[in-house]
Amino acid sequence: MPPALPVTIRVVLSILLVTFPFFALVLCGYLAARSLMLPHAAIPGLNSFVLYFALPCMLYRFGASTPIAQLLDASLVLVYLVCAVLMVGLTIAFSRRGHRMGWNDASFGALVAAFPNTGFMGVPLLVALLGAPAAGPAIVTIALDMLVTSSLCIALSRLDGADQHGAARAARLALRGVLANPLPWSIVLGALASALGFVLPKPLMSTVGLLADAAAPVALFTIGAVLARSQMNSMKRTPLRDYVPVALMKLVVHPLLVGGVGLVAIAGGLPLDRFALTVVVLVAALPSASNVAMLAERFGADNGRIARIILLSTVLAFFSFSAAVALLA
Repeated sequence: MPPALPVTIRVVLSILLVTFPFFALVLCGYLAARSLMLPHAAIPGLNSFVLYFALPCMLYRFGASTPIAQLLDASLVLVYLVCAVLMVGLTIAFSRRGHRMGWNDASFGALVAAFPNTGFMGVPLLVALLGAPAAGPAIVTIALDMLVTSSLCIALSRLDGADQHGAARAARLALRGVLANPLPWSIVLGALASALGFVLPKPLMSTVGLLADAAAPVALFTIGAVLARSQMNSMKRTPLRDYVPVALMKLVVHPLLVGGVGLVAIAGGLPLDRFALTVVVLVAALPSASNVAMLAERFGADNGRIARIILLSTVLAFFSFSAAVALLA
């Protein structure tokens, strides 16, 4: 055992050399907003730049350079969707046991447990760790979480209302939100470019490249700023039992579930590529998506609780995600 120790240490250090800058940028954004060095009024502008300019260009570039077969992998879609639905069901059951929590708060807790921060953090981090081929499976999970996981949880969140049309109205609102979100469209356009072999003219592609290169640092900095603002604006104390278990479910149960279901699917004859499975297990090991806090606020859920889950999962993920990479990559 002792002779193997230096090798283990070298592996861990090599992983931390990649992951540390990503989490350090989140910390920089958090400290900047917490100290008011970054005015809170500026945070929506940063968010808009990332959401409407930088991230769509990054996703388009990865989508256009990824073989279309990777973006239309039915086995990957099936495994990830099954796990997303199971995570939603498990988290809601845990939150609502004894009717301790209403459908609205339980559903957004389920969304934050099942929706990884793939767009803002996962794609650039996984590409840095595993290379460009990791972008394809990660992009597939973004589309599924936006189209299916978010819509399901928003619809479930309306079950508290007496109005029998509440869930249907929430589903329409969720669909409208997806259609207005540029990220799914950039994925679709990138996939079309890949399928058709289309290449943008060089000046346009250079512009897309500049914006794409800005996506990771600005997005990570913005995550930290959004988390600090949410924490500072939260006036309500949240019991540990209402957010710590959900954060641990996100970081531990979700990746174990994806890995277990994926291995069972492969053993059952499903043509799921093992590299793609590794990528989506690491996607599931990412911290919770920061945009869920904004959704929770919009639909009247306990935004302070959601912000705490996101913050705790982001802090703990520095260690848990690095450990997952050490085990799998």
